[in-house]
Amino acid sequence: MNPNLNFDIAHMLAGSMLLVSFILLYQDRMFSLLNVYILHALVLAAAAAWQGFIQHAPHLYATALIALFFKAITIPLSLRWLIIKLGIHRKIETVVGTGSSVIIAMMLTALSVTVMMKASGSTDPMTREDLSFALAVILIGLLMMVSRRNAISQVVGFMSMENGLILAAVGAKGMPLVVEISVAFSVLIALIVVGIFLFRIRERFDVVDIRGLEKSGGERQ
Repeated sequence: MNPNLNFDIAHMLAGSMLLVSFILLYQDRMFSLLNVYILHALVLAAAAAWQGFIQHAPHLYATALIALFFKAITIPLSLRWLIIKLGIHRKIETVVGTGSSVIIAMMLTALSVTVMMKASGSTDPMTREDLSFALAVILIGLLMMVSRRNAISQVVGFMSMENGLILAAVGAKGMPLVVEISVAFSVLIALIVVGIFLFRIRERFDVVDIRGLEKSGGERQ
């Protein structure tokens, strides 16, 4: 295939991830936030698979499958079940308004481009631009974590930030341990979800032991 076309498609996928990161900031409902995050993970999976194709790196296909299975399917479904099961407040509470968050995200994007263009002057221009997109995705994910009050939305911010890290890793040729990094972050996210689940049970029933929960349920009946 035409090398320019390869770079254009990789560039488009990286830019699409940044665009979806901005869309994440607009969401004020839990389920819509999860739906947009699924799109974020799907774009990451496509970007990883495409990089595997143009770099002739089969291990990046494994990264794409991890992103597809864990990030786009398993974790969002687990979070959706958690929201329904525990009756978590569906409205997302924010520290700053949506408009302010978007303005800050635009400033972070400009900062990312400036930093990456100066810090990696000897790197291929297309690679620098892709790394700029990845850094912007990371910073916007961090912004989501600090500007949202709800634990679930903070987890989504962490996951989108981690997606940016994986995007940067798959775009850097010869980056080792990409698959291992993907698995490690997926396990970490799963542990965070379990931690939220146990915290909510502890908060509601004042116990995390199963026997205590059964006793509490019997008393309510």
